[in-house]
Amino acid sequence: MTYVWLRVAIDAWFLGLEASNVVALRMVKVALGGPRAKAESSRMVEEKLAALAALQWQMMTGALGLTTLEIARGSLRHFRKTVRRNRSRLARYRK
Repeated sequence: MTYVWLRVAIDAWFLGLEASNVVALRMVKVALGGPRAKAESSRMVEEKLAALAALQWQMMTGALGLTTLEIARGSLRHFRKTVRRNRSRLARYRK
């Protein structure tokens, strides 16, 4: 059982690394200014609210699971998917 929670902790650590990468990419985009920076700022807030609402819905409907372990894994999976999508979108070079 300890091994399983260790895996959850490692997944949470990786989520933190990926999220910090997204923050850095967003900072660069916003620092450049202009309409793209404004659009990115708005998109960031909208995505965070949508991700939270989706996670709450999954929690209420039992889609994440019923045990604390299933809920922890499902929550991490949910947020890592969103963070990965943002990272790949922001990492593409655009002028």
